[in-house]
Amino acid sequence: MVDKATIFIATTNRGKLREVRAILADLPLEFTALDDHATFPAPCEDADSFEGNARLKALHYALLANCWALADDSGLEVDALGGEPGIYSARWAWPGCTPADNNAKLTQKLANVPFEERTARYRCAIALADPTEVRATAIGTLEGLILTEPRGANGFGYDPHFLVPEAGLTAAEMTPGQKNLISHRRRALELIRPAVSRLLVASRA
Repeated sequence: MVDKATIFIATTNRGKLREVRAILADLPLEFTALDDHATFPAPCEDADSFEGNARLKALHYALLANCWALADDSGLEVDALGGEPGIYSARWAWPGCTPADNNAKLTQKLANVPFEERTARYRCAIALADPTEVRATAIGTLEGLILTEPRGANGFGYDPHFLVPEAGLTAAEMTPGQKNLISHRRRALELIRPAVSRLLVASRA
């Protein structure tokens, strides 16, 4: 019997890692991440969906770390742009671009689109794997509208331009605690929580 189970969080994005740790903080988990395993090679993320990329990443890192792994693939879908940037959200402007580059492309492409037609959503797919197979997946979304001018200094990625209408705030204007209550990642994590709980039960057997 162990007090905590080890779970590998497959990301180098410090913002994502903070969110996952905060959202699962009430569970008896020992977190390890890519920063702790600098020699791990990255997988080829060549799936055509968020879920497909999350699945291949989770299994890849579960094998390397020899423990359970939790991986997500997430991004922004803008209806007026046919769902772009989608799975290319992190590198939409060009490979190796910055969030500022991506946001500049976003506002340029939406320059002539009326505000009410700038509907968008954050989508997050999460996969939980052990070294042999993917055990569970879940998808969470957060609906919003895209602003021309950025607002707020919190968050990361497209957050300064992503308005959550019911809150009257952009994702970057929210405190981390506020965002964690409603985020697409929170919703996906809550859906996959039963599978994580089963992991904890098994680790204590």
